[in-house]
Amino acid sequence: MTDQSPFAPEAPIPADLRPVLDALARTARDLARRIARGPLAGQMGARVGANSDGDAQQALDVIADHAFASALRGTGIRWYASEERDSVEELDPAGPLALAIDPLDGSSNIETNVSIGTIFSLRAAMDTGAETFLRPGHDQLAAGYVIYGPQVMLMLTVGAGLHSYILDPDTGLFTLLDPAVTVAEDSCEFAINASNYRHWAKPVRAYIDDCLAGADGPRARNFNMRWIASLVAETHRILTRGGLFLYPSDARPGYAQGRLRMVYECAPIALLVEAAQGRATDGSTRILDLVPASLHARTPFVFGSAGKVDQVTAYHDLPEPEISALFGHRGLFRA
Repeated sequence: MTDQSPFAPEAPIPADLRPVLDALARTARDLARRIARGPLAGQMGARVGANSDGDAQQALDVIADHAFASALRGTGIRWYASEERDSVEELDPAGPLALAIDPLDGSSNIETNVSIGTIFSLRAAMDTGAETFLRPGHDQLAAGYVIYGPQVMLMLTVGAGLHSYILDPDTGLFTLLDPAVTVAEDSCEFAINASNYRHWAKPVRAYIDDCLAGADGPRARNFNMRWIASLVAETHRILTRGGLFLYPSDARPGYAQGRLRMVYECAPIALLVEAAQGRATDGSTRILDLVPASLHARTPFVFGSAGKVDQVTAYHDLPEPEISALFGHRGLFRA
């Protein structure tokens, strides 16, 4: 492994986080090269097993997990928690930091050439792995994701503001694009898997009904619906042009708390979104104030432009008669 930093010289990386972030960026760069080779690098989308929750693991899930764990040894990471592992692993017993990671988000999209990514967050290491990660999200020191798309980009917050980087294929360096990314407030896009409509709670159905009613409904505006089934890709679109993402709880077995994991996905994304002046909730409560009950605990997840997230919360606060009529003209909200 080369000692050269994968960040361009102007990157505002704190000295105490530099070894870890260098290792993460270096590994992501190598992973991006492998992803770009597609089938030439082997059957990356082949199913090789399942994790502790029964979710299918693709070959590249496992490859990415091992690559990040190996690269992080010697960088000050004491506790390593991965979505692909049942329990926390101790890497450097004297390390002051802990890292939670989804090594390859959206891996079901590998063979369809849709954007996938890596999500990570950093915390101060406590005496045990459980004590470290079963704490509220606002205890995170930093968070970020890498999106492997037409451009490889890194979005990173280290405590103040959201920074965007792009991987320059000519130099191999992550180059700073914007030191202060903000979520656009005005947007006519929302993202949700509408095939589950019949399973949603009434406030979620009412909110979506009013969006679908368009200019003739109480929102008095036409909306576009998006769904990529890759959390990193959904997040990147919203950070780029605003909007709203919803993965609510629903009535199906196993979905009472949604499907996204708080430690590996929701808490890091929430920290990034709030750094960009957006909001992130479980439908009513701020994600960063929630404490996960277990390492792989799940939560409903709503994030995006601050005003849009507030509207979803308001729908949950309405009395039931107000949210029962399809396309009803409640008149409470506009755009």
